[in-house]
Amino acid sequence: MSIGHRMVDLGFAAGWSLVRRLPVSVARGSFRTAADLAVRRGGPGVRQLRRNYARVVPQAGPEELDELVRDGVRSYARYWMETFRLPGMDHREIYRRVDEVVVGRSLVDAALERGKGVVFALPHTGNFDVSGIWMVGHLGSFTTVAERLRPESLYRRFLAYRESLGFEILPSTGGDRAPYRVLMERLRENRAVCLPADRDLSRRGVPVKFFGAATRMPAGPARLAAATGAELLIADNSFTEDGWGLRLHTPMLVHGRDEAASATQRMADAFAADIAANPVDWHMMQKLWLEDLSEQRRASLGEPEEASESR
Repeated sequence: MSIGHRMVDLGFAAGWSLVRRLPVSVARGSFRTAADLAVRRGGPGVRQLRRNYARVVPQAGPEELDELVRDGVRSYARYWMETFRLPGMDHREIYRRVDEVVVGRSLVDAALERGKGVVFALPHTGNFDVSGIWMVGHLGSFTTVAERLRPESLYRRFLAYRESLGFEILPSTGGDRAPYRVLMERLRENRAVCLPADRDLSRRGVPVKFFGAATRMPAGPARLAAATGAELLIADNSFTEDGWGLRLHTPMLVHGRDEAASATQRMADAFAADIAANPVDWHMMQKLWLEDLSEQRRASLGEPEEASESR
């Protein structure tokens, strides 16, 4: 393990060990201070967040963008503070608080009454782990896929963390079985699958228009729905002043692989509407739109696999 990887691993270990023991007011104040310091430093992630918000809120002037970035980085810092504290929090109480405000519960129940499972697609907004705690409380469990982080010890820490919340985690690579096959099995067992789905800058990504510009988003949610007959639902995760919001909406049935591209565009449109209504809880600090990539990076994407397969 390199020195850099070891330092990252130790940093996360310290977070899970120490932050959960701090009084909540101290933890909240410390993470907000760190967020404001990050904004003043204006590193690459903060600069990219500003460019992304400028697309989401094109009418915003410099001062409004300054406020959006400040609040967005504070929201992202809150996500990490809660990540480190969640293992020591009362999950039944979290479930109760989210259950009081969740919108769209009946859509979930109706999807499962069909007997073909449900696929939740979500952008990187709010605290999706808290929404996952609600899903575990309501459904018993759900299955998702996690990137195989480096070093392996860090991946193991995140695996243990999310399994402690009741999630079934499949590694994106290096597992005993291909994750896509396991996800199809779970849906055929009339269970739930949950997938982050707002960025896939690879040949596997499906071309979509997002806030009026071209990008690519994962094919997985729509293709799983097409292959199994599962209903596809959009999950909108948000923060409130002293809690969390969760809205489940835009139910979709995808009738065959030929409809996967149009369903992915509908998914992107639903994400855009949610993000436009509450941009500061969207924590996208990476390049997303193709126009923002270098010519070399765009060329490396080539044609989408779907287009290549259709020739």
